[in-house]
Order: sequence, then C-alpha cells, then structure tokens
Amino acid sequence: MQSMAPTSPSLPVAGPVPRRRLQRVRAAAVSDEPKLNKYSARITEPKSQGASQAVLYGVGLTDADLRKPQVGVSSVWYEGNTCNMHLLRLAEAVRDGVREAGMVGFRFNTVGVSDAISMGTRGMCYSLQSRDLIADSIETVMGAQHYDANISIPGCDKNMPGTIMAMGRLNRPSIMIYGGTIKPGHFQGNSYDIVSAFQCYGEYVSGSITDEQRKNVLRNSCPGAGACGGMYTANTMASAIETLGMSLPYSSSTPAEDPLKLEECLDS
Repeated sequence: MQSMAPTSPSLPVAGPVPRRRLQRVRAAAVSDEPKLNKYSARITEPKSQGASQAVLYGVGLTDADLRKPQVGVSSVWYEGNTCNMHLLRLAEAVRDGVREAGMVGFRFNTVGVSDAISMGTRGMCYSLQSRDLIADSIETVMGAQHYDANISIPGCDKNMPGTIMAMGRLNRPSIMIYGGTIKPGHFQGNSYDIVSAFQCYGEYVSGSITDEQRKNVLRNSCPGAGACGGMYTANTMASAIETLGMSLPYSSSTPAEDPLKLEECLDS
C-alpha cells in the first residue's frame, strides 16, 4: 500500500487592504503628535470646568494661553539661607524661558531647612523630614493644578532628593536646576568656606586664635548666594542627579552667582 505524504494546511491568502482602513491609518498617523497639555486640558478644555478657567483668566491667561502646556516651576526659595536666598530670581528666569518656548509657566514654592544653621541643635531633627515635605508639596501642587511638566530649583542638601522624589511620583516631564554652589570667602589672603566656620571654634577653644580672629572667619565664610562650597551634601547630590540625567550638563558645577546659571534657567 502506497503511503501518502502529509499535506500542509492551506494558509489564507491576504487580500488587498480595504481603502477605508488605509484612510483611517493615514489619519491616525497624521494626528499622532503628542498632546503636550494632556494634564492641564482636564481643566482648560471642558465647558463644565468654567470656574477653573475663570481663575486662569483671572491670573492673566488668554484664550490662546489656555491651549498651551502649563509648567509648574517649583523653587525651594526662602530668604534665611545662603543656599536658597537667590532661587526666586532663578525661578523667574525659568518662567521667562518657559514662556519664550510657547508654554505657560507658574512659579510656586516649597519649604526648606538649612542644615548649616540647624547643625548642633534640635533643629536638625527637621532636616531629613524636610525632604519628604518638599516631595509632598511639589506633588500636591502639580497634581491639584494639573500642570503638564515640572522644573524644580533646589539649593540646600535635602532639597535635591526631595525634588527628585516628587518627579518620580508624578511621572511627568521634569528636570532639576541646581541653585549652584557658593564662591569662597577671602580675608587677609586666606580663603574660607562653611567648614572654616565650624573649625575656627576649635581653634578658638584651643587658644590658637583670638575671638576677633574667629569672628573674622565667620564674617567671610559665606560671601554671597549658593550652597556650601565643597563636596558636601548639596554639591554631591547635585552631581549625582546630573549623572542620572535629571539636570542639564554642568548644572552641578555652575556657581550660583555665575551668569551661566541664569542661562541654564532659560535653556531648561
């Protein structure tokens, strides 16, 4: 008896794609551009959100502005710390850059703690938890206001991880601008930084310097705006975050009062 070779199952032959389907595919491809205001549209587009839109008109937005993406510019600005006292000016430059890019920028602040001021006191008990407060407050404003993106401007120690934690929670387009390091202080041919202010007390106690010499060190250790001038927490965190790609190149090494810092704000 002659054996028969197994036969392969017949495969369907693909016919021409219907013209109507091709048209739908083409239409989808043309309109497949990302919607940059997909979060803020929740309050700017529906007629049912009239109160939301009324408030936005009240703060100065126009009909054209309501169709633009909205960017939350969060800074850890407060006057009582050299690390943070200049961040409001940087936030203003960021907002101007956002507007030049055809979007709407809104500034808001969060809390901060100066480790240098609180060091050696019960105030340091508030330092680490300020990280979570920063993250919570940025997440709260971004979520409640429906901003489409976030640019954060931290300055001191726990500020940096706080802003990055918020970015991770939100999962929206975000970038960090480091407020920048302080320049060294100078007096009678010597250079000083914040560590000099700590060390000079030991020198005074040991009798190596007089009280007036100690005060001269303190008066010249922090000559202007910027974070503590060394690879301490602020500069270390800024360097790590730049390496992660969460800030622009050279952000961690541009001093706070350098004109390039303002350019960085505009570029972000």
